Amino acid sequence: MHPVLPLTHELALLDAVQTRALEQDASASLPPHALMRRAGDSVARLALALAPHAQRFWIAAGPGNNGGDGLEAAIHLLRWGKAVEVSLIGDAAQRPDDAADALARARAGGVPMVAAPSPGEPPDFAIDALLGVGASRAPDAAIAACIRALNALNSPVLAVDLPSGLHPTTGQPLGADCVTATHTLAMLALKPGLFTGAGRDHAGAVWLDGLGIERLINVPRAWLSGATPSRPRRHAQHKGSFGDVAVVGGAPGMRGAALLAARSAHAAGAGRVYVDLLDRASTVARVDAIRAELMFRDDWVHASAEALARTTVVCGCGGDDAVRTPLPRLLSLARRLVLDADALNALAFDTALATLLRTRRPRGIATVLTPHPLEAARLLACTIAEVQADRLRAAQELADRFGCVVVLKGSGSVVAAPGEVARINSTGNAALATAGTGDVLAGWLGGRWAQYASGDEATTAFVVARQAVAEHGAAAEPQPSGALRAGDLIERLCAL
Repeated sequence: MHPVLPLTHELALLDAVQTRALEQDASASLPPHALMRRAGDSVARLALALAPHAQRFWIAAGPGNNGGDGLEAAIHLLRWGKAVEVSLIGDAAQRPDDAADALARARAGGVPMVAAPSPGEPPDFAIDALLGVGASRAPDAAIAACIRALNALNSPVLAVDLPSGLHPTTGQPLGADCVTATHTLAMLALKPGLFTGAGRDHAGAVWLDGLGIERLINVPRAWLSGATPSRPRRHAQHKGSFGDVAVVGGAPGMRGAALLAARSAHAAGAGRVYVDLLDRASTVARVDAIRAELMFRDDWVHASAEALARTTVVCGCGGDDAVRTPLPRLLSLARRLVLDADALNALAFDTALATLLRTRRPRGIATVLTPHPLEAARLLACTIAEVQADRLRAAQELADRFGCVVVLKGSGSVVAAPGEVARINSTGNAALATAGTGDVLAGWLGGRWAQYASGDEATTAFVVARQAVAEHGAAAEPQPSGALRAGDLIERLCAL
């Protein structure tokens, strides 16, 4: 048993079907009820470790195997001298075999069964064992009432496998009632829903216990990924060794977005960073007072085809409608292209641009799209709610439709690509929910990408996108008390 975050390596995420298959295979290789007893022991041990001085424990046990895990935990806690009360939901006669065995053992062991915790004596610690990965609809009246009672407590709550009421794959509540846990102990395998959508808010700190079972799933639903060490620079390298980035954006009134992206690309280590502002009429001097190293090039987008091919281009940051003019040339000639913000909006509303985008992958040139949920909804011609309802599906659909690497931003950003298992990013927090941090991500991604030698552009783009997203999130850790300003985020990234 160990905490999942921070990550030291990628971890497999299994959906409900895969988890159940793993559970069935594991149970078949063990004596009857052994797997549930291991799970209950694990829950009890973690509860005791999290609250070593707690005396009163309340366990809300549902009608399925999740409830059985809770009953097994109750048996251990009672044996260890703790005051334990179990609220049992559902018909005892309808319980699965393992859960029925756990209930019989709990009753034989004298575990008290109560409708609710003793009035006037709130529990020191609570365990949510109501619903597991099999839940697919909103909790009903009795379970919903237990969920509300758990959420009303001032004591810590440990969720068994998954906060009750949370979808295991999408990370979205199944209905109005969903447990908000302090900790979640995932059994056998981690589930995607713990790390994307609303999952992080409901799961709290996530722990994993494989229960001594070797995983048999070859292709997980997704991977949980994090930042890895950057490649060290060699002594003999020079600025020409690290590639060029061009930022095309900054329409009238939106210069700041392009500058943030350019500063971020520079901080990421790109050898040279060019800025082509779409605010052509501005009389403001073409120089960045904060980063004089940035090189402003009016109409850079009409540089030679060779220049466009060797430069990593970041387009759309603060582009407004003006970004539609340079996009056809960039889509045609740039070998490495990051499209953000207004460039994505242009693609959503212009079928000719979308067609150009689809031709890039067959030509061996790569694109990374970095939409937030609204931009993704525009590209998919659906609602934000539909995107957020299944972020893994939405990201993969975008990747397959346009032949691109896609970074669907948000809590648990999803990185998807055609033919690849999607990654859910494990870093970051709500401090990044502030203006300009998306521009910083686009620039950082471009700056990192520029440093890779030419090769399989699609594979390189997927690798770089995962790393850039993870670094972007890691720069916001530990979480500050308020919002993290975009300019300060760049400095944090530079210090990684």
